[in-house]
Amino acid sequence: MIAELSLAYVRLHVGFKLSLPDGRQPSWAAALPPAARLLPMLCGITLCLTSVAAAALPPPPSPSTAAGTETHLSRFSEDRLQRLDDFLAKATDAKGYLGAVSLVMADDQVVQSQAYGYRDLSRSLPMQKDSIFRIYSMTKTVTTVAVLILMEEGKLNLDDPVDKYLPEFTGMQIFAGGTADLPELRPANRKLTLHQLLTHTAGFATGGKGIEEATKLLERADLHGSANLEEFSRRLSKIPLAAEPGTVFRYDGTQMEVAARIVEVVSGQRFDDFLQQRLFDPLRLTDTGFSVPVEKRSRIVDITVMGADGKLKLDDGPSAKHPGERLNPYPSGAGGLYSTAPDFMRLCRLLLDGGALDGVRVLSRKTVERMMANQLTFLDPPVTQFSDAEGFGLGGSVLLDPAGKGRLGPAGQFGWSGAASTYFSIDPQQRMISILLLQHLPNDAANDLPRISTQFYNLVQQARLP
Repeated sequence: MIAELSLAYVRLHVGFKLSLPDGRQPSWAAALPPAARLLPMLCGITLCLTSVAAAALPPPPSPSTAAGTETHLSRFSEDRLQRLDDFLAKATDAKGYLGAVSLVMADDQVVQSQAYGYRDLSRSLPMQKDSIFRIYSMTKTVTTVAVLILMEEGKLNLDDPVDKYLPEFTGMQIFAGGTADLPELRPANRKLTLHQLLTHTAGFATGGKGIEEATKLLERADLHGSANLEEFSRRLSKIPLAAEPGTVFRYDGTQMEVAARIVEVVSGQRFDDFLQQRLFDPLRLTDTGFSVPVEKRSRIVDITVMGADGKLKLDDGPSAKHPGERLNPYPSGAGGLYSTAPDFMRLCRLLLDGGALDGVRVLSRKTVERMMANQLTFLDPPVTQFSDAEGFGLGGSVLLDPAGKGRLGPAGQFGWSGAASTYFSIDPQQRMISILLLQHLPNDAANDLPRISTQFYNLVQQARLP
C-alpha cells in the first residue's frame, strides 16, 4: 500500500512540477481547478500518515519465526553442538585422523555441517565439505535399494531362490568336515534365497571360528580377481557353503556381489549402469560412482593406516596409489563406491522420507519400512555376530537395545559403516540423519587411532533438546 501511494505521489509531483524544463507548470495544469492542484500535497500527507501507522504495527513474522514453526536449530543446543565441533576438531588434530567431514540433518534441515583437518597425508590441503571418500561397505545399502527397485516392479521376489536367476547355484554343497585339501561335503537341505543374500545368512564360508578350512577354499578361488560380476558368481558357486542357508548371520561382502549380479541379470544392464540410470541420476548424486572422473580426483581423500612407529602412513593398496580408479575390476555391490557427505545425505533423506526425494519416488514407504526393520527374526537370538544389541535390516543394522550398544537415542536407528571409517545413521523416530566420513583403515593395533563413531552419534543425540 505504501509503495503504491509513493508511486502515485511521484507521478503527480512529476506531472505538476517537472513537465517543463524551466519549472513552469504546463498550460493544461494551470487550467485545472485550485483543488486539483492541491493533489500532490494531499497525496504526500496521506503517505506520511500511512507510514506512521505502518511503523506502529509489529513486523510480519519471517518464515523461520512464524507462529507454529521453529528454526532448524531451535531443537538443538548450540553449546552442545559446539561440543560436537570441538570433539571432531580434536579427533583430527596433529595426533589424530587426517581429517573428517560431518553432516547432520533433522526434519530436512541442516543442523551441523563441517570439514575438519586435511585430505592429504602431508596435511597441506584442507578438507572440504565435498571431499570424496571411498565409502566401501556403505555401498551395500545402495545395492539393497537397487534390488528393492526391481522387487517393486515385480521382476523378482526376495524369497526367490538364487538359482532362479543364476543357475550355477543349483545343488549347492556344504562343507561337513575334513580339510581344504580333502573336504567332506554333503548336499544343502535348503536353497539359497535373495533374502538370505541381503541379510548375510546365505551360509558362505567367509571366515570365522570353526570354519577355517572351508574359508581356505573360498580364499583359493580369488573371487576379487574376477573380471566381472558374472565371473565372480560363477567362481563362488563352485565353493561349498559353511552353513545351511538361513541358519546363521555371517557378515561379508560376498553375498552382496551375488545380489548385484542378480540385478544385472534381471534388469539386463551392467550393475553400474543400472545404478546410474535408476538411482544416481534421478537423485542428483553427482559425485557418487565406482570411479572418479580425472578432473575431480584432486578432491579424493588420502587413505591411511597406522604405522608401527605410531605415525599415519598411506595404505599400500591400489586405491591409495591410484585414487579414483575402480576399487575392484568389477562394479562391486559390496564395497566399490566413492561418494561425498552431501551425496550420501541425499540417499539417507530418500530413506527417511519414505522412498521419495524432491518429487522423485524410488521406493514405496512400506518397502522402506521393511528395509529398516530387523529381518533376523528367524534366528535365535535375532541379532548380528557383532552385538546382541543390534539386528540387521536390508542393507544396514537396526539398533535394538541402545543401552546395550552404548548408544543414546531411541531403538530403531538404522545405519552402517565402511571399512575406512565412514559412518551413517538414520533415526526415523526423531527424523534425524548423522553422517561422519573419515578415511582410515583400522588395524586394531594398540597404537591405532580410536574408533569415534559411537561418541559422534551420542554427541549428536545429546545436542537435541527435548
